[in-house]
Amino acid sequence: MWRDVDPFIGTERADLPVPTGLAATWWSPKPPVGNTHPGATYPLGMVSACSYAGGYPTGYGRYDLSTEGEPRLLHPRLVASGVTHFHQSGTGAIRAYYNYVRVTPMVQPLDGLGTTWPLTDEHAEPGYYAATLASGIRLEVTVGPRSAVHRYTFPEHDDARVVLDLSHGGLAVPHGETVPRRAQVQTLDQRRAEAVVVMEGTPLALHVEVDAGDWQQVLWHDHRAVHGGTALQLDHIRATILRPFGVLWHGPAEAGRVVEVRVGFSLRGADQARANLQRDTGGARTGVFDLRRAQTATDWRADLGAVRVRTASPALRSVLATALYHSLVKPALARDESPTWAADGPYAFDLCTMWDIHRTQLPLLTALLPERAVELANALLTICEEEGNLPIGYRMAKGADRFWQQGSALAHTFLADLCRLDLPGVDWEWALSLMAGDLRRSLGEDFLLHGVAHPVTHTLDLAFGYHCTAVVARRVGDAALADRCERLAERWTNAFDPATGLLVDSTFYEGGRWNYSFRITHDMRARIELAGGEERFTSLLDRFFGYGAAPVSQPGPDPDAAELADGIALQRFQGLNNEPDLDAPWAYHYVGRPDRTAEVVQAVVRQRFGTGRGGLPGNDDSGGLSSWLVWAVLGLFPVAGQGVYLINAPVVEEARVRLGERHVVVTATGALPAWPDGPVDYVQSVTWQGRPLDRSWIPARELHRGGHLQVELGPAPSTWATGTRPPSTSLREGALT
Repeated sequence: MWRDVDPFIGTERADLPVPTGLAATWWSPKPPVGNTHPGATYPLGMVSACSYAGGYPTGYGRYDLSTEGEPRLLHPRLVASGVTHFHQSGTGAIRAYYNYVRVTPMVQPLDGLGTTWPLTDEHAEPGYYAATLASGIRLEVTVGPRSAVHRYTFPEHDDARVVLDLSHGGLAVPHGETVPRRAQVQTLDQRRAEAVVVMEGTPLALHVEVDAGDWQQVLWHDHRAVHGGTALQLDHIRATILRPFGVLWHGPAEAGRVVEVRVGFSLRGADQARANLQRDTGGARTGVFDLRRAQTATDWRADLGAVRVRTASPALRSVLATALYHSLVKPALARDESPTWAADGPYAFDLCTMWDIHRTQLPLLTALLPERAVELANALLTICEEEGNLPIGYRMAKGADRFWQQGSALAHTFLADLCRLDLPGVDWEWALSLMAGDLRRSLGEDFLLHGVAHPVTHTLDLAFGYHCTAVVARRVGDAALADRCERLAERWTNAFDPATGLLVDSTFYEGGRWNYSFRITHDMRARIELAGGEERFTSLLDRFFGYGAAPVSQPGPDPDAAELADGIALQRFQGLNNEPDLDAPWAYHYVGRPDRTAEVVQAVVRQRFGTGRGGLPGNDDSGGLSSWLVWAVLGLFPVAGQGVYLINAPVVEEARVRLGERHVVVTATGALPAWPDGPVDYVQSVTWQGRPLDRSWIPARELHRGGHLQVELGPAPSTWATGTRPPSTSLREGALT
């Protein structure tokens, strides 16, 4: 899979065929661009590095700030002013744009710092990025878990230079600049320097080593050399008085001169940054770039090798491999790096945000890399212990955020999945105390006092949070707490209006009540009865997904409030352009209509994803969107927090999936049409471990023991799984084995 990854997928506006059929009826409010970047990354690593143009939202690319409708251009073509570190992956307006420590190779005077040069000859693969600047300089960069290694090849020049701008941060969009508050910079010798720069409340430390032969090292401030100086101390910086500062190396360059820059990072001081660099480079002093690039490629191969597929479509293989790659870029795991508390142990940042990833990406991480999922869980629990709450979103940068608007108690879903699988490494007594306490915070008080919280989607979140907490309480033997949580979990009914079968009137985050009305609750049997029964619930789903509806128009550039309101009033599926209704296509399973799930999911897979820079339909959101695609292609979907996988038609002939130390093989027989063209495939029959399976679901613990799932496909709906229903808390027929 490693060789099939194309890190450029999702970096430009969606360039996909004009939608047809169901897909033409879906309305997408967010900019149709993946907001990914092609820079060098390490699997769940702390550091990334990419060419910098100031574009929204990663620092790479051509786009200005855009949160609805068509994205606006910032640059007419790809340009760069250097290479920056730390980037979001596929997110939107989170106000933490990082792009710290810009490294710029130049053949111009220092006054030219910040010039953007056109980019050509870009190349990217997992762990490596390269491009040529119009100045004639070839840039290459690779990363380790906590370091970056740059290599620059210069044309002939009598005074070339490599400049580190330690004041740099943010984007070149309105209000996108990040201003450091204080900084210390120090030279150690002619080839080494170190610094600590406080960015958005975080003390980012770095240790720099440069192999540049006889070039001279100079500290600089306000575009001028600090001659004879060995240290800079800057305090009380604000935007009106900020003057750029940093360190540079300069000297003559013959044609083909190579300069290597190695940077170790830490959130706990320069000494730890130096140790991180030594660890990531193995202490090597020569050929470091190639060694680090090779090791990172090996590590990516190992993790991407968790999924292996057989398909006749090279394009589909590339789309799938890239989706898996994007699913493993975030969150950033950085053990022993917390800048907030002194104790060592698991630490993680860039959960941006749980709302985006808790239903797709975190279950994928749990399935493929369970040890790292446990590490993340312990990091979240430590954050709660030290800072008072289980986060909805968590950044390296500090400061108050508004992530709570998106949802409540979402980490509980992730923790319940780990508990159901009985994965080792979590102290569940500790987890239970934190989970139970967290449910009382913020809107949790309204939920307890009034039985409902607004925005009303938080009522569903909190009810499900209590359901998940009950799972952990049962595991540790606290029956009293489990009983109490299960009673509170039944309050999800307060969010719905039986007269309409939909959520009650409320405010909604990035969607309308229809987008949130079909999420998979822990008691879908009762949910369907509340809507008037299976027939009425199915008709509501059909309306939502556009069966029999006419094609719709999408928002243009800078849509006003009226245009957005008209779109939301369509009450239509967002087609994976956004998160509110990611799991809604599988609600059909609960009314015995897996054929409808196949039609909707395959319309998404075939029409909303593609190769090339415009291959994503919307924000990838830290792999939340890409993970959805991975599951859809495999023909499985995790019902997050409930210990169940729903079965659907696979899109590849065969997939071999590594689940921890076990493997599951999914085989599709029957005529699979070419991707992306072709008719819908419907499940005709399923066997699991050679035995017929007449239900559309399989318990997670059973699947994770490994085995062979064979799915027979055909061109028309069948009676498979129409007479059974997946588990609900009030449906014993579907009780987990």
